[in-house]
Amino acid sequence: MSNPLSDNVFLTQLDAAANWARKNSLWPMPFATACCGIELMATASSRFDLARFGAEVMRFSPRQCDLMIVAGRVVMKMLPVLQRIWLQMPEPKWCISMGACACTGGVFDTYAVVQGVDRFIPVDLYVPGCPPRPEQLIAALIEMQKIVQTTGTVTGREFRDRTRATGPVPLELDEIRRSREATFVDQLEIFQPPKIGAN
Repeated sequence: MSNPLSDNVFLTQLDAAANWARKNSLWPMPFATACCGIELMATASSRFDLARFGAEVMRFSPRQCDLMIVAGRVVMKMLPVLQRIWLQMPEPKWCISMGACACTGGVFDTYAVVQGVDRFIPVDLYVPGCPPRPEQLIAALIEMQKIVQTTGTVTGREFRDRTRATGPVPLELDEIRRSREATFVDQLEIFQPPKIGAN
Protein backbone atom coordinates (compact mmCIF):
# COMPACT_ATOMS: atom_id res chain seq x y z
CA MET A 1 0.00 0.00 0.00
CA SER A 2 1.45 3.36 -1.06
CA ASN A 3 1.74 6.36 1.18
CA PRO A 4 -1.16 8.76 0.40
CA LEU A 5 1.06 11.79 1.15
CA SER A 6 3.65 10.88 -1.49
CA ASP A 7 1.35 12.00 -4.29
CA ASN A 8 0.24 15.22 -2.62
CA VAL A 9 3.33 16.65 -0.92
CA PHE A 10 6.57 17.84 -2.46
CA LEU A 11 9.61 19.43 -0.89
CA THR A 12 11.41 22.48 -2.24
CA GLN A 13 13.41 25.48 -1.15
CA LEU A 14 11.64 28.68 -0.19
CA ASP A 15 13.64 30.69 -2.73
CA ALA A 16 12.69 28.28 -5.51
CA ALA A 17 8.99 28.43 -4.63
CA ALA A 18 9.02 32.25 -4.48
CA ASN A 19 10.88 32.48 -7.80
CA TRP A 20 8.45 30.08 -9.44
CA ALA A 21 5.54 32.28 -8.38
CA ARG A 22 7.30 35.47 -9.46
CA LYS A 23 8.37 34.25 -12.87
CA ASN A 24 4.86 33.09 -13.77
CA SER A 25 3.16 36.29 -12.64
CA LEU A 26 5.24 39.16 -13.99
CA TRP A 27 3.19 42.36 -14.11
CA PRO A 28 4.65 44.69 -16.73
CA MET A 29 4.75 48.46 -16.42
CA PRO A 30 4.75 49.62 -20.06
CA PHE A 31 6.72 52.79 -20.72
CA ALA A 32 6.00 53.10 -24.43
CA THR A 33 6.87 56.32 -26.22
CA ALA A 34 7.23 55.43 -29.90
CA CYS A 35 6.82 52.71 -32.53
CA CYS A 36 8.12 50.04 -30.14
CA GLY A 37 4.99 50.71 -28.11
CA ILE A 38 2.85 49.50 -31.03
CA GLU A 39 4.80 46.23 -31.09
CA LEU A 40 4.36 45.97 -27.33
CA MET A 41 0.59 46.36 -27.75
CA ALA A 42 0.63 43.75 -30.51
CA THR A 43 2.39 41.34 -28.16
CA ALA A 44 -0.50 41.61 -25.72
CA SER A 45 -3.11 41.13 -28.46
CA SER A 46 -4.83 37.88 -29.37
CA ARG A 47 -2.44 36.91 -32.18
CA PHE A 48 0.65 36.70 -29.98
CA ASP A 49 -1.14 36.38 -26.62
CA LEU A 50 1.31 37.40 -23.92
CA ALA A 51 -1.18 35.93 -21.44
CA ARG A 52 0.20 32.46 -22.20
CA PHE A 53 3.26 33.41 -20.16
CA GLY A 54 1.45 34.98 -17.23
CA ALA A 55 2.51 38.54 -18.06
CA GLU A 56 -0.69 40.00 -19.48
CA VAL A 57 -1.56 42.05 -16.40
CA MET A 58 -0.24 45.42 -17.54
CA ARG A 59 -0.78 47.85 -14.73
CA PHE A 60 -0.36 51.57 -15.24
CA SER A 61 0.27 52.05 -11.56
CA PRO A 62 3.96 51.48 -10.78
CA ARG A 63 3.17 50.30 -7.26
CA GLN A 64 1.51 47.20 -8.72
CA CYS A 65 4.25 46.29 -11.22
CA ASP A 66 7.48 44.36 -11.07
CA LEU A 67 8.70 44.48 -14.69
CA MET A 68 9.28 47.76 -16.50
CA ILE A 69 9.35 47.58 -20.30
CA VAL A 70 10.90 50.73 -21.78
CA ALA A 71 9.73 50.66 -25.39
CA GLY A 72 10.90 53.51 -27.57
CA ARG A 73 13.06 56.59 -27.34
CA VAL A 74 13.30 58.55 -24.12
CA VAL A 75 14.05 62.26 -24.28
CA MET A 76 15.69 64.28 -21.54
CA LYS A 77 12.43 65.94 -20.53
CA MET A 78 10.79 62.54 -20.04
CA LEU A 79 13.70 61.05 -18.11
CA PRO A 80 12.65 62.30 -14.63
CA VAL A 81 9.24 60.68 -15.17
CA LEU A 82 10.90 57.37 -16.10
CA GLN A 83 13.13 57.52 -13.04
CA ARG A 84 10.25 58.40 -10.72
CA ILE A 85 8.16 55.50 -12.02
CA TRP A 86 11.12 53.14 -11.55
CA LEU A 87 11.62 54.31 -7.97
CA GLN A 88 7.91 53.86 -7.20
CA MET A 89 7.96 50.22 -8.29
CA PRO A 90 8.42 47.89 -5.30
CA GLU A 91 11.24 45.38 -5.07
CA PRO A 92 11.82 42.89 -6.51
CA LYS A 93 11.67 44.54 -9.91
CA TRP A 94 13.26 44.09 -13.30
CA CYS A 95 13.64 46.12 -16.48
CA ILE A 96 13.59 45.28 -20.19
CA SER A 97 14.97 47.83 -22.65
CA MET A 98 13.03 47.27 -25.86
CA GLY A 99 14.26 48.56 -29.20
CA ALA A 100 17.34 50.33 -30.48
CA CYS A 101 16.22 53.73 -29.21
CA ALA A 102 15.79 52.58 -25.61
CA CYS A 103 19.03 50.56 -25.71
CA THR A 104 21.38 53.05 -27.39
CA GLY A 105 19.44 56.06 -28.64
CA GLY A 106 19.04 54.45 -32.06
CA VAL A 107 19.17 56.84 -35.01
CA PHE A 108 18.53 59.78 -32.69
CA ASP A 109 22.12 60.72 -31.87
CA THR A 110 21.14 64.12 -30.51
CA TYR A 111 21.49 66.04 -27.27
CA ALA A 112 17.77 65.70 -26.54
CA VAL A 113 17.51 61.89 -26.66
CA VAL A 114 18.92 59.64 -23.95
CA GLN A 115 21.64 57.45 -25.45
CA GLY A 116 20.52 54.32 -23.61
CA VAL A 117 18.23 54.15 -20.58
CA ASP A 118 20.78 51.94 -18.82
CA ARG A 119 22.69 55.12 -18.01
CA PHE A 120 19.94 56.12 -15.62
CA ILE A 121 18.14 52.96 -14.46
CA PRO A 122 19.35 49.36 -14.06
CA VAL A 123 18.48 47.25 -17.11
CA ASP A 124 18.32 43.46 -16.93
CA LEU A 125 17.60 42.55 -20.55
CA TYR A 126 18.01 44.23 -23.95
CA VAL A 127 15.78 43.56 -26.98
CA PRO A 128 17.44 44.73 -30.22
CA GLY A 129 15.56 45.86 -33.29
CA CYS A 130 13.95 48.93 -34.80
CA PRO A 131 11.29 48.09 -33.83
CA PRO A 132 11.62 44.52 -32.55
CA ARG A 133 8.83 42.15 -33.50
CA PRO A 134 6.45 40.74 -30.87
CA GLU A 135 8.20 37.37 -31.11
CA GLN A 136 11.41 39.03 -29.91
CA LEU A 137 9.67 40.53 -26.91
CA ILE A 138 8.13 37.15 -26.07
CA ALA A 139 11.58 35.54 -26.33
CA ALA A 140 12.92 38.26 -24.01
CA LEU A 141 10.11 37.60 -21.54
CA ILE A 142 10.93 33.88 -21.51
CA GLU A 143 14.58 34.77 -20.91
CA MET A 144 13.53 37.13 -18.12
CA GLN A 145 11.57 34.30 -16.52
CA LYS A 146 14.76 32.21 -16.53
CA ILE A 147 16.64 35.07 -14.88
CA VAL A 148 13.97 35.43 -12.21
CA GLN A 149 13.91 31.69 -11.56
CA THR A 150 17.66 31.26 -11.25
CA THR A 151 18.77 34.43 -9.47
CA GLY A 152 15.89 35.49 -7.24
CA THR A 153 15.67 35.17 -3.48
CA VAL A 154 12.81 35.62 -1.05
CA THR A 155 14.50 38.48 0.79
CA GLY A 156 15.77 40.19 -2.36
CA ARG A 157 19.46 39.76 -1.55
CA GLU A 158 20.29 40.04 -5.25
CA PHE A 159 19.09 43.66 -5.32
CA ARG A 160 21.12 45.02 -2.39
CA ASP A 161 23.96 46.20 -4.59
CA ARG A 162 21.75 47.33 -7.47
CA THR A 163 21.47 50.96 -6.44
CA ARG A 164 22.84 52.60 -9.56
CA ALA A 165 22.50 52.49 -13.32
CA THR A 166 24.21 49.67 -15.20
CA GLY A 167 25.26 51.50 -18.36
CA PRO A 168 28.21 53.72 -19.22
CA VAL A 169 28.86 56.90 -17.27
CA PRO A 170 27.00 59.87 -18.79
CA LEU A 171 29.28 62.43 -20.43
CA GLU A 172 26.94 65.16 -21.66
CA LEU A 173 26.04 68.01 -19.32
CA ASP A 174 22.30 67.28 -19.41
CA GLU A 175 22.92 63.59 -18.66
CA ILE A 176 25.21 64.48 -15.75
CA ARG A 177 22.59 66.80 -14.29
CA ARG A 178 19.83 64.19 -14.67
CA SER A 179 21.98 61.50 -13.12
CA ARG A 180 22.61 63.67 -10.08
CA GLU A 181 18.88 64.27 -9.70
CA ALA A 182 18.26 60.51 -9.56
CA THR A 183 18.47 59.14 -6.04
CA PHE A 184 19.92 55.80 -7.10
CA VAL A 185 22.99 57.23 -8.89
CA ASP A 186 23.93 60.04 -6.54
CA GLN A 187 26.85 57.95 -5.31
CA LEU A 188 28.42 57.80 -8.77
CA GLU A 189 31.70 59.59 -9.17
CA ILE A 190 31.16 61.49 -12.39
CA PHE A 191 33.71 63.71 -14.06
CA GLN A 192 32.69 67.31 -13.56
CA PRO A 193 33.60 69.40 -16.60
CA PRO A 194 35.04 72.86 -15.92
CA LYS A 195 32.56 75.72 -15.71
CA ILE A 196 32.33 77.99 -18.72
CA GLY A 197 34.33 81.16 -18.17
CA ALA A 198 36.47 79.69 -15.38
CA ASN A 199 40.20 80.48 -15.44
